[in-house]
Amino acid sequence: MILVNAENIVLGRLASFAAKKALQGEQVVIVNSEKAIITGSREYALKRYKTKLDLQAKGNPRKSPKYSRMPDRMVRRAARGMLPWKNPRGKKAFKNITAFIGLPEKFAGKQFAEAGQARISGAKKTVRLEEICRLLGAKW
Repeated sequence: MILVNAENIVLGRLASFAAKKALQGEQVVIVNSEKAIITGSREYALKRYKTKLDLQAKGNPRKSPKYSRMPDRMVRRAARGMLPWKNPRGKKAFKNITAFIGLPEKFAGKQFAEAGQARISGAKKTVRLEEICRLLGAKW
């Protein structure tokens, strides 16, 4: 089991790290998912996620794609985009990825793995996933 702390880690790099390890058959647990970083301006990031949420209302809303506003589910969804989702191998790997908001008690004293080159490095405009989720209406 690989335990990753998402604090100050770029969301896309974190998701690709988790997807790669899950495809290798390892269990990946991501904690503090609300503290992941999205590079770019807050307005641009909010506009991108708002566009995804607005897709639900067109046509028949029950048959449209569903996008969550919760940060743990957004992290899992980002990792799902980097998996071969339509193959059984990708679906099995997706089940190996779990994400949590905050730090659960059962992982309090554990050692965290480094997610490669995922730390923020010189990006001028960044926004936390927590802020985007709250602006979209998430409550936890």
